[in-house]
Amino acid sequence: MWNLWHGCHKLSPGCKYCYVYRGDAKRDVDSSVVTQTKNFDLPIRKKRNGEYKIPSGTLVYTCFTSDLFVEDADEWRAEAWSMIKQRSDLNFILITKRIDRFAQCLPEDWGDGYDNMTICCTVENQACADYRLPIYKAAPIKHKIIICEPLLERIDLRPFDIGTWIEQAVAGGESGNEARVCHFDWVMDLRNICVEEDVAFWFKQTGAKFVKDGKLYLIKRQLQYAQARKAEINFK
Repeated sequence: MWNLWHGCHKLSPGCKYCYVYRGDAKRDVDSSVVTQTKNFDLPIRKKRNGEYKIPSGTLVYTCFTSDLFVEDADEWRAEAWSMIKQRSDLNFILITKRIDRFAQCLPEDWGDGYDNMTICCTVENQACADYRLPIYKAAPIKHKIIICEPLLERIDLRPFDIGTWIEQAVAGGESGNEARVCHFDWVMDLRNICVEEDVAFWFKQTGAKFVKDGKLYLIKRQLQYAQARKAEINFK
């Protein structure tokens, strides 16, 4: 995991990182302040023998507790792009809810995208899907994944012709003490459209409050991933 900076301003109530920021609060970390982390340059750090510390072929989760396109990080983003380009032997994956800032945050040599870069767009409800996905679809990105997490309501992806431009869709409920309910029917709707469109689907986690067959289940954090796997609905 490569956390370039801490903090992420203007989090929406449905932001997938909310549980991370609750954890920051417990550690007296002010998540409203965006600052570089001590591992900002980790991808290009080398061992004493000259080899990179991160070995070739590694999947690097980028800005996992922040957002590459957050406004407050504009001054550092060029350095991040430079490291991503330099380490073309690594596979970088990042998740953003700020896809509407994508075009103004690109490096000059981006072209139709870096081969080693997957950019995922989050959509937690239908309004977000309707606004973000047309922008995301049109964006020059070689590897795209839609993240429906936290899934806060039924989302219809059919209008977006996902079979022609995304590699995977991910669904998951919300975690934390203040988590909102996620319904299994909503997850299955997403799974069904992925099957119809021959797109990979991953049910990542149930969330803390999960409804199936009309019954509400309160699921502990450490069990949410395992319970999702037990549903056996992942595709491809």
